[in-house]
Amino acid sequence: MMSIGFIGAGKIAQALMKGLVTAGICKADRILASAPKADFKCHQDSQSLGCRTTYHNNDVINNSEIVILAVKPHALGASSRVVRVMSNTPVLIREGASVYSCGTNVTKADSQTVRKLFTSVGMCEEMPESLIDAVTALSGSGPAYMYTCMEALADAGVLQGIPRDLSLKLVAQTLIGSARMVLETNKHPASLKDDVCSPAGCTIHAMYHLEKHGLRALLMEAVAAATDVAKWKSKNDKPIVA
Repeated sequence: MMSIGFIGAGKIAQALMKGLVTAGICKADRILASAPKADFKCHQDSQSLGCRTTYHNNDVINNSEIVILAVKPHALGASSRVVRVMSNTPVLIREGASVYSCGTNVTKADSQTVRKLFTSVGMCEEMPESLIDAVTALSGSGPAYMYTCMEALADAGVLQGIPRDLSLKLVAQTLIGSARMVLETNKHPASLKDDVCSPAGCTIHAMYHLEKHGLRALLMEAVAAATDVAKWKSKNDKPIVA
């Protein structure tokens, strides 16, 4: 079974570690992650998953067949075989949304390996690197948008008298069901929305209020703002320090 190294052991790295182990891609003791001494919690949390940790990036590089950089990769040499991946935290439960872009020195086998790793923890698609920052803003940050909407809808249910636990469960299941309807029917979300909106019904009245207060524009502007930040960070973040 392959050995996998992580340079960086933050939340997304830990989510991916657990997802890969759960998927049977790698045993926990075959994962080695590096993080600074000051990041005690990263070491502790990674070790609680059964993974090994180190303070030194070189330990990871020298003892891993595949190295996943869970940090900005500015310090890599021009000849390095690098695949840039943007994933999200639902890889923890093997429901991640990941895209990857291959560098100029990447082989077909490298690309296939990356696809195998990330399809084991959700969906994975290849796309040009020029779109990675937009993906960061859309699906990388997307869980936070969804959680905020879920929290607001659950509060709305509580406001109308529904017990909080039940309200949250109803919202979460509604989100799961709606997402699966889009993926499994291949229907446009607008068409599925229209199926729910009966003439003069409560749903179309609710949709009127959402449109009146600019929900669509607000979401689009939020993704645009996040994309701008992602582009800035791609150009200006500090390099890796071994």
